[in-house]
Amino acid sequence: MIEVINDKCVGCGACLKACAYDAIRVTDKLASIDLEKCTLCGACVQACPFDAIVIRKKSGETVDKGDYRGVWVFAEQRDGEIAPVVFELLGKGRELADQMEQELTAVLFGSGIEGLSSELIAYGADQVIEVDDPELKHFRDERYAKALTELALKYKPAVILAGATVTGRSFIPRVAIHLRTGLTADCTGLEYDAESGNLLQTRPAFGGNIMATIVTSNHRPQMATVRHKVMNPLTRDDSRSGVVICEQIVFDFDDETSDWLGFDKELTNLVNITEANIIVSGGRGLKEAKNFALLEELAHALGGAVGASRAAVDAEWIPYSHQVGQTGKTVKPTIYIAVGISGAIQHLAGMSSADYIIAINKDPDAPIFKVADLGIVGDLFEVVPKLIKKVKELRG
Repeated sequence: MIEVINDKCVGCGACLKACAYDAIRVTDKLASIDLEKCTLCGACVQACPFDAIVIRKKSGETVDKGDYRGVWVFAEQRDGEIAPVVFELLGKGRELADQMEQELTAVLFGSGIEGLSSELIAYGADQVIEVDDPELKHFRDERYAKALTELALKYKPAVILAGATVTGRSFIPRVAIHLRTGLTADCTGLEYDAESGNLLQTRPAFGGNIMATIVTSNHRPQMATVRHKVMNPLTRDDSRSGVVICEQIVFDFDDETSDWLGFDKELTNLVNITEANIIVSGGRGLKEAKNFALLEELAHALGGAVGASRAAVDAEWIPYSHQVGQTGKTVKPTIYIAVGISGAIQHLAGMSSADYIIAINKDPDAPIFKVADLGIVGDLFEVVPKLIKKVKELRG
């Protein structure tokens, strides 16, 4: 709970400026907190120069952290193909496991998945826990959650990492609830604190305006989901050796809450933006859906993919699968071309890791120019056709 110490509060108003949720009022030189609005973020505690605001944690259930060892990576796969984010997580997991002087384990679910374990070992895993069962052929969150929960209760890993994919976001929160532990979603950074033994989990907060570091101090395992393209995979090494542990799970549900109907791939001839080395993204400046044809032509000429800002997706000019940003996909291309995109902080959160950023916008004060390596101030409907023509000429 959060509390204002009346004897210390002088009504200076520092807490008012720090609160992003409008949960604080100062009346008669005394601060009061609306508990229905307060999220216990702690910003006011840090801002108060008189230490007049405190958060008192209730004593609750804790665990013996010494019983929990090792780093786990959930190895998501579909139709025998491992998701690219898994290799990135194995790279970071290898680093964390080495710092902890413990093992890195990949956890693999599916049916007929023989051969995939060796690939996971080649990318850094010391061992693979494999559940090969027809019940897990297709993803269903209840089954995946049950399997991972039972394995975690048996082996007690200190850390569980998963991709912030549709699959990961669907079932990993269920696992955290079953294990009575915390979960940090959409992490962009993970570090190990050797002094405390805690995992420092960093993610954007307050609409991307600040970066928050979250710690699961009293519970285990420490769980986090991580976006694709924010961490680097290791180079594949087929000479590595590891252990494969085969496990079985009994799926004895009294009442199934879902049925598998099928999986329909999105029908598009555009390149997947998360895997592209060159991305041409469009925003509100394109004015209407048909103008995305310009970007498709430029992307095709460059051998790249088409992305979009949230504004363009919300206007239904292009499918959500092309959205770049905090509420879309995180990308890390060699070249990112932002066309008619102003550069809201939420969009920058998804593309600022690009090696080279080119911005085209007629507004010279657009925020996108602050992160751009090359800025072109001009009408996109004049600039882009000339750019397409020049690219085609250079490429013959």
